[in-house]
Amino acid sequence: MTDIVDRETRSRMMAGIGGRNTRPELALRSALHARGFRFRLHARDLPGKPDIVLPRYRAVIFVHGCFWHRHADCRYATTPATRPEFWQEKFAGNVRRDAAAVAELRHRRWRVAIVWECGLRTVADVGASADIVAGWLRGDGVTLETGGRATGS
Repeated sequence: MTDIVDRETRSRMMAGIGGRNTRPELALRSALHARGFRFRLHARDLPGKPDIVLPRYRAVIFVHGCFWHRHADCRYATTPATRPEFWQEKFAGNVRRDAAAVAELRHRRWRVAIVWECGLRTVADVGASADIVAGWLRGDGVTLETGGRATGS
C-alpha cells in the first residue's frame, strides 16, 4: 500500500507527534489529581523521563502509547506497510530503551507503573485505570502494568 502523501509531508507529520502532555497522559493525571495525588512531571533527572513522578511514594508512572511502545496483542500496535524493516528496528529500539529505563529505575529503588494508552480511551477506562494505580500507590507493589487489551484488527 502506498502512502497518500509525499515523503516530506509524512516526515513532517510524524515529527509533529508529541511525546509529552498527550491526551491519555492528561486524562490520567487529572484523574490521579482528583484522587488527591500530587506529582511532578517529566523528571529529566530520572531514566526514561517518566511522565508522572510521585516522590512521596517513590513511584513513577509511564503512560505508553500502544503504537510506539509496542503493546503486545493490542490492535493499536500496528506496523506501517511502507518500509517495515525500518519500523521494526525503530520499535525494537523503543522497547529496548523502555526496558533499560525500567531496569535502572528499579535499580535505584523506584516503583514503576506502565499504563497503556488503550486503557485510557474512555472516561470509564480512565477512572478504572486511576483506581488501579491509586491502589498500587497506596500498597507495596513494586511494579504495575495496566491498560485494556484492545485486541482484534
